[in-house]
Amino acid sequence: MNAQKGFTLIELMIVVAIIGILAAIAIPAYQSYTAKSQVAAGLAEISPAKTNAEAKLSEGISGTITTASSLGIGTSKRCTVKVSVAADGSSTIQCTLIGTKSIAGQVIQWTRTADDVNGTVGTWACKTNVASDYIPKTCDSSATAI
Repeated sequence: MNAQKGFTLIELMIVVAIIGILAAIAIPAYQSYTAKSQVAAGLAEISPAKTNAEAKLSEGISGTITTASSLGIGTSKRCTVKVSVAADGSSTIQCTLIGTKSIAGQVIQWTRTADDVNGTVGTWACKTNVASDYIPKTCDSSATAI
């Protein structure tokens, strides 16, 4: 007698069906993970500018800082950066995200309230308008453009 060699058509079809089911589950999960990591990376790129803005404010600035390079942010592959740091302390550091279609064009930003006349120093808050699934834990969902 000859021993069977190879696989039957049914066995191959079952394997292809299983791979298809796994791909249908894995691909959306991967895309979600990618978008969330791109938002976090955008926030990480603009966060050091907060410290540099505070340093500039403590040194005393005249006018308004409007260039990202003044706050130590170079060219970014993850976002388009806009900054506005005023002498009264009111500041915005904004990242318009570049990435997957679910986050492209969305905004993540740090905003600082102005110092008041009683000497209270302004506070920083992170805001964003990305989908709630992708928002970093330090942000809320009400970003506005500069």
